[in-house]
Amino acid sequence: MNPPPATSFDEVQLAVADVEGWMTPAQARRLWSCARVVRPGGQIVEIGSFRGRSMVVLASAASDDVAIVAIDPHAGNDRGPQEFEGFQDAASEDHDVFNANLEAAGVRHKVRHVRKFSGEALADVADPIDLLYIDGAHRFGPALDDIRRWSAKIKPGGDLLIHDSFSSIGVTGALIVSLFFGSEMRYLGRSESMTHYRREHLSPADRVRNAARQVAQLPWFVRNVVIKALILAKMGRLTQPLFGHDPATWPH
Repeated sequence: MNPPPATSFDEVQLAVADVEGWMTPAQARRLWSCARVVRPGGQIVEIGSFRGRSMVVLASAASDDVAIVAIDPHAGNDRGPQEFEGFQDAASEDHDVFNANLEAAGVRHKVRHVRKFSGEALADVADPIDLLYIDGAHRFGPALDDIRRWSAKIKPGGDLLIHDSFSSIGVTGALIVSLFFGSEMRYLGRSESMTHYRREHLSPADRVRNAARQVAQLPWFVRNVVIKALILAKMGRLTQPLFGHDPATWPH
């Protein structure tokens, strides 16, 4: 018999300790905090669930009356760093492990899994969304499409969280085009590479301040790109003396 869902952040940290994925404790804390305040009758949507690490956090934090949707095709593509295509043999395993991890955490019954690519799943999720977490394809085109099409479903006052912001070139480019100078999403900050936005109407002055706060993150983005380049060039040992970064860890 599986345990009940975690009821505290410390408990959920233990629940996901052995679940494969890319999520720091600070990022998990932000997911947990945002999901906890979604009111009964609200809706949480995640794009890109992989093996369930972040979804366990979201589903454990949310009340039983919140609708929770995981969108992931488990098709063997966009699985992780430098794993864009060619992992079809792992797709079935990813799907099975995802379900097993949710079951082990006691939250499988709370989650509706839409096994489709995000661009094909829009009609499967009714408006509005209270909390949207995007950790899907990191290439510029798909990332931009996810941000533009799915954030339109977020209700006023709802939250948008995006992983690998100011870390992935594609995701950062999509942020610049869609959110830096927009009028509907206020930048609230980040936990490492997880950015946090809230849907609010911004005045012209607000938009200038909003853009400036995001532009200020670009030096950190450059740092991450250099770290990745050194790791890919098998010069990861330099990341520690240059940036204080663990050479065994992909920046996220």
